Amino acid sequence: MVRDGAPARPEPTALLVLALTHRSFAHEAGGIPTNERLEFLGDTVLGLVVTEALYRRHPDLSEGDLARMRAATVSQRSLAVIARNLQLGRYVLLGKGEVRTRGFDKDSILSDTVEALIGATYLSHGLEVSRELVHRLVDAQLDVAAALGAGLDWKTSLQEAAAERGLPAPEYVATAEGPEHARIFHSSVVIDGVTYGTGSGTAKKHAEQGAAEGAYRELLASFPRPDAAADPAASKGASA
Repeated sequence: MVRDGAPARPEPTALLVLALTHRSFAHEAGGIPTNERLEFLGDTVLGLVVTEALYRRHPDLSEGDLARMRAATVSQRSLAVIARNLQLGRYVLLGKGEVRTRGFDKDSILSDTVEALIGATYLSHGLEVSRELVHRLVDAQLDVAAALGAGLDWKTSLQEAAAERGLPAPEYVATAEGPEHARIFHSSVVIDGVTYGTGSGTAKKHAEQGAAEGAYRELLASFPRPDAAADPAASKGASA
């Protein structure tokens, strides 16, 4: 239907289902449309909103710093964390093979689905509503990006913080439990013989990042720099 020469917005329910339709499910269902086009659109909307937010929030940062913060905020891992917090994997439509290999917890599938949902929101409700959604989803990640060091991930930032204090490089000790198809990994960070942080996750890299985050905060609290009062991550760690 057309009103005033413009096509009506797509049906939100149909777009929601499409946003959750992974190509593996679409293939098994006879080649129905997938969420990949919505993912392409959502990636652009996400990048625009995050770029604008960083530009306005950090007027003194260089283009390079802003670009690194944007990359950390919209990275596959960051979007997958958001999806896990929403338990989005429970609702993604997957083919049988992806279900068997725990596709509902793969970073790539989860992050793509988040972008597809943003794309669907844009088509259904326009840019302003999409902007509100993106902020609800990624504002916490924007704060994390602002708190991290130049590496913009917890493991790199922890390594930099240890080096600044004359400490040896962090060592990660990993264990795992549970059956192969539902393995849970645990990781701890040891620096100069002292355990500083622990983390758990469904993948070893997730457990290590969680451990590195805890260790980063503990290290800054135990060995503050002279300018620690201006360090957002240190402040958060001290108040936790």
